[in-house]
Amino acid sequence: MIQGIFGSKGELFFEIDLITFDGLNLPVDAMLDTGFTGFIAINKQDLNSLDWAYRGDELLRTAQGEIIFDRYLGKILLDGQEYEIPVYAGDEITEVLLGSQWLKILPLVANYQVGILTLG
Repeated sequence: MIQGIFGSKGELFFEIDLITFDGLNLPVDAMLDTGFTGFIAINKQDLNSLDWAYRGDELLRTAQGEIIFDRYLGKILLDGQEYEIPVYAGDEITEVLLGSQWLKILPLVANYQVGILTLG
């Protein structure tokens, strides 16, 4: 189970590690975005240091509607477990986003009143 933090506007943030092709772990704060239906979305520029394999384009539903993303095969470390997952990249993404696919496999507990935010 990983602890998260609430942002100033009610956002949900979790620290995860992006794992480069060479096996280096890069910690980042990722925002949970339930309007994004994939696992992870990232800005295209951030992919340069990761060297993840390109897997084509894919149309996904987001809070802004359906968008075509570049799809990569990436690795992350979340809750002490390594996952190899599709990662979606776009030019307009300003935060690393965790999508709603995680909620199918990991329970989310969010209680603003007592400051509890966990995933896993």
